[in-house]
Parts: sequence; C-alpha cells; structure tokens
Amino acid sequence: MDFRPFRRLYAQSGLLFAKPKATSDSRDSNQEDLNKIISNLESSLSQTLDYFYPLAGRIGMTKHEDDGTISFYINCNSAGVEFIHAVADVTVADLLEPTYTPDIIDSFFTFDGIPNYEGVSLPLLSIQVTELIDGIFVAFSFNHIVCDGASFSHFINSLSQISRGSTHISHTPAILEPRWLPRKASFPIHLPFSSIDELLVEKYIPSPKLRKQSFHFTPQNIAKLKGKANSECGTTFSSLQVVSAHVWVAVTRARHLHPNENVTYQFAINNRDRLDPPLHKGYFGNAVQVGTATVKAGELLEKGISSGASLLKQIVESCTNIEIQPYWESWVENPVMPSSFDITSSTNLVVGGSTKFDLYSYDFGWGAPLACRYGSNYKFDGMIMADPGPVTGVISFGICLPFEILRALENDVEFMETTRTVLPPEYSSTKTKSLSKL
Repeated sequence: MDFRPFRRLYAQSGLLFAKPKATSDSRDSNQEDLNKIISNLESSLSQTLDYFYPLAGRIGMTKHEDDGTISFYINCNSAGVEFIHAVADVTVADLLEPTYTPDIIDSFFTFDGIPNYEGVSLPLLSIQVTELIDGIFVAFSFNHIVCDGASFSHFINSLSQISRGSTHISHTPAILEPRWLPRKASFPIHLPFSSIDELLVEKYIPSPKLRKQSFHFTPQNIAKLKGKANSECGTTFSSLQVVSAHVWVAVTRARHLHPNENVTYQFAINNRDRLDPPLHKGYFGNAVQVGTATVKAGELLEKGISSGASLLKQIVESCTNIEIQPYWESWVENPVMPSSFDITSSTNLVVGGSTKFDLYSYDFGWGAPLACRYGSNYKFDGMIMADPGPVTGVISFGICLPFEILRALENDVEFMETTRTVLPPEYSSTKTKSLSKL
C-alpha cells in the first residue's frame, strides 16, 4: 500500500488560526510572545518526532543485481524535518472572505509540485508557520509514502497535545508493528524497474484556469438529502454518501458532458478495520483502498442522488478482506503507481481528506482552527477535499474546478439551495486564548 503514491505529489494540508489576543500594547512585547509560541511549536515538534521518528528519515533505495529490480524502504536515519517561520502581510479575512481560495495560500506551503519519490533526498516532513497580521497559518507538507491521512492526523493531534504542555500523547503510534503486506508477499518488494529514473514524472504545474471554492452542508440540509435518497431507494445511506452523490450529480450537470460519457467518483477507503485480522490500533503507514464508481453521465443525471449514493455505498460495502487481499496481491505482481497527471480529468472527481479527521480539535494552545486549507499539490480539475465542519454534523467540501464550471455550479439553484459558501456564526466554535496563558 505504501508504494502506490510513489509518483504522486507530497500531501499539503494547513490550519488557519486567529492570532492569540495581545496582553500588551507594546508591539515588541507582543512579537516576543509570538516568537515564544512558534519556538514552543518547534520544540514540541522535536518531542513528537520521538514517537513518529520515520517522519524524520528519508526514503532509501536498494538495487538488486540478481534480477535487475529495485526496492524502497524508510531509512530512519534521523536526517531531520524542515521547520520554517515566515511572515505574510495579509489578514485572516483576506483568506476567508473571497469567494475563491486566494492563491497566496499556495505560498504558505513547501514542496509544490514535488513527487513523493524525491524523499530519497528531501525531508519527509516540512512545516511552515506563516505569521499573518491577525492570524497564524500552520502548513504541513508530508511524504505520502510514509503514511496516509489517518496516520498523519494522529501525528498532528499528538503534536497539538505536546504543544499544549502534555508530557505524553494519548496513544502511541504502532510503528514497530510490521507493515501490512498481502498474502504471498514479503519484504523487500522488488519493483520491476532498473532505476528510479524509470519512475520520474515531469513537474506538475496547475492550470491558471483552476479555482477552489468551499461548500458547507449543514445537518439540516444533509437530513433533507438523506430523506430524499433513502425514500427513493428504500435503504439507508450515510451523510457522506448522500453529500458525495449530490455533489457528483451537480458537478456532472455543470460540466455539460455528453450523456454517453463515463463519469467516475474516486475516494479513499480506510482498510484498518476491514482486514482480517484488523490492523493494530495506531498503525502508522498507508492502509487505504481507492474506491471507484463509474456510470454514464446521462444515467447519473436522470436517476439522481439516490442512484449515485447507491453506487458509492456498494463500493464501500464490497471493500472487505476477501476483496482487499487479492487486489494487493495483484498489485505486487504488477505495481501501478499513478501520477497526478493520471487522475486529472474533466470527467473525474477525486476525494481526499476525511470527515472523520477531527481537525477542529487540533489546538496548539491558541484555540481551535478557523479553517483548513490545502496547497497547490491538490489543485487539479475535479479534486475535492472533504473535511468535518467546526460543529458536529457539518460536512465541508473544498472543490477545485475550472472557473467556468464553478460559476455554473454557483448558478445551479437546485445545488445552492442545499449548501452554504459561508457558515453562519452559530456554526463557529473557535475560541482564542490570551498570550499570557500559553
């Protein structure tokens, strides 16, 4: 599982915080306090890496002369991570109020357009803390070969606990547990390439026509969507399934595709509890399955949300140990490592992130995040980043599409009646602490 994202780009996720309230009118004093906050985060990072030490290593490669293949591994050599303190002359409002995600957010991240295989020489983790006029943006760029979103969420949560002054984390990652392999497979996995050069891809540069916009679904609107889908199919769908199907239908409509064109919806499925036996709690690595639903555009638009939700539900329910094992056995025999270019399509939707990541609990001592945003490595046609809202039951989708398609989506009355581009005040749970209490 770890090798599949080898040619994909570094993952980039960031959290926006309000700057803690000042305790003095002195500009120098407040800057000194802010420097202490950032210094504390840096030292907390060092302590957290004692638990998550693979992130401080590099990707190692072995050439096998006997069969002319290569294999890769995580070299836990403590080569270190990258930590950057930057300053930007923008406000929180500058980042949150525009209709489309401002491009300046891309500059808060490192490793733009860098594939995961560059981890043979580059750090596997880079954190840039950007000081805003009235806020702080903490951007994480991490190598997807080392771990998936669930494992990295575990890391960020642990970092926030240490940063708040905890002497230990709530649960330790199971790094010493063996990495999962399908039956009949053993380490090292020999990849049918003579050198890393055969895996190289050109640098991905997002099209300037692309824009990103956030759409929020409240519990009330989700309940209406579920009621409609459930009644039409006589079954029960999850909130994420109906929201996903609803977005899939709306984007397909906005794209004005030919009715016979195939449209696909791809999403990650966490395999940790689906394997038999299930993986150890805290398993640190990649343990996801890519689920792909495909249907004709005309059929999806005709049958609507219930049909789309049924397809997604079927994919999830079919992802069992019986299906997972042969899939990865086949992959080992014929490893496929798609690049970002391979999933860029005007007929495809790809979902990253997860509504199960409790990102609003990532309090580093300054209060809950105001928002989560992603870097340019997720900026391609049809990319969706799914997040939980600040209040339980809210689902937020950050959707990246060409400008004219987003405009068509905004003009879709049926879609816009079910979503909000800005959450009302009652859905904010953010509280800011004073600098003196940190």
